[in-house]
Amino acid sequence: MTTLTNFSVKTGGQTDWINITGEVQKAVAASGVREGICVVFIPHTTAAVTINENADPDVPRDVDFALNMISPDRREFRHGEGNSAAHTKTSLVGPSLSLIVTGARLLLGTWQGIWFNEYDGPRTRKVHVRVIGE
Repeated sequence: MTTLTNFSVKTGGQTDWINITGEVQKAVAASGVREGICVVFIPHTTAAVTINENADPDVPRDVDFALNMISPDRREFRHGEGNSAAHTKTSLVGPSLSLIVTGARLLLGTWQGIWFNEYDGPRTRKVHVRVIGE
């Protein structure tokens, strides 16, 4: 059995972290898959998806701080749109996740959540969720 679910995320700022765990879990539940794999894919070059702590709101701020240290906005960048730092952060974090589905639920650790990461907002973005299994 395979299903594909799509939903949109509205981001609120230049950089934004949005917890999408609930939306992804809804897609898993609606799929009818009890045991399998869930793939979350972000079809954008300046947005990403990651798993990280969902309990302490300082974690996204701290990760953004670290990413800004790794890839600050630099005048030496040549990309005409002026968002090369966002492209670099997306390359570092990544456009997709593969998650285990067991008992018709995502297998996540106690403190883990699925985060949509915006690096060039605000925008309305797409998220694709493919659930594969039995």
